[in-house]
Amino acid sequence: MKAITYAKYGSSEVLKLQQLEKPIPKDNQILIKIIATTVNSADIRLRKADPFLIRLVFGLFKPKIKILGTVIAGIVEAVGKDVTLFKIGDKVFGLNDMTMGTYAEYLAVPETIPLSVKPDNLNFEESAALVFGGHTALHFLKKSGITKGQKILIYGASGAVGTSAIQIAKHYGAEVTAVTSTNNINLVKNLGANKVIDYTTYDFTTIKDKYDIVYETVDKIAVSKIASLLKPNGVLILGAALIKSMLQGFIISRKIKLKLIAGEAKATPKDMEFIKQLAINGILKPAIDKTYNLEQIPQAHEYVEQGHKKGNVVIKIVTNN
Repeated sequence: MKAITYAKYGSSEVLKLQQLEKPIPKDNQILIKIIATTVNSADIRLRKADPFLIRLVFGLFKPKIKILGTVIAGIVEAVGKDVTLFKIGDKVFGLNDMTMGTYAEYLAVPETIPLSVKPDNLNFEESAALVFGGHTALHFLKKSGITKGQKILIYGASGAVGTSAIQIAKHYGAEVTAVTSTNNINLVKNLGANKVIDYTTYDFTTIKDKYDIVYETVDKIAVSKIASLLKPNGVLILGAALIKSMLQGFIISRKIKLKLIAGEAKATPKDMEFIKQLAINGILKPAIDKTYNLEQIPQAHEYVEQGHKKGNVVIKIVTNN
């Protein structure tokens, strides 16, 4: 099978097209023919080992796992003898977070990973575009206790997480203020944002409005500035924060008594099923910026690393589906 591998940390140039053996599923595994996946900010961090602490988990001097990619959208081609949840021919979507491997034509995974039959009303590329942002936004918004009538501000509203967060927050009945750049105003409006602030023309941290929830999705603004927009006892979500920002958030939360939510967004099969139902009902729609093929994954990494993508960057592993 074809796969994009990497043997060392570094720029997009470390990503190489390689021919590998097709995996054979174990007794509790399913073999998935990958039709589509995505390139996300997490993939960039892992490729670069940035921050350095990534090396403590994924390999100190070189990566232990040679194939990146976490998002799955594909077809079950074979099943192990103990598999009960899926059958050959099932069209599935989901997340293979810690062991990755979706930058390849085939992937063998335990049937218990966050996986569901994909929405019938979406193709594989559209289904893939829901996974990373959808599960991340869902995880943090559920932890925030978001309820109908609350006011939420979403910073980085046009990215993979932000575009999903707008739609899921609206599903819960919140009033959404989206912070984005001029080029993305129509995108976030069309996804349901009640108000839009263009940070390129206006310093949104000076606004008088206060919010029940502030969701920082990209780790690109000082925590103190974003926290100042919260109501007393409000909720601050630092969805992409690294250690420095999390420590700042912790200190600030003790000073002004806010609820801080940060850390890893863990996905479950129930999350994928919930996202599927939102998609079927037209509540959660995919936002796709660019589409590349398997061989173009290095170029896709370069584009995502620029930090200006709108929604998701999708990879078509199989181009004739």
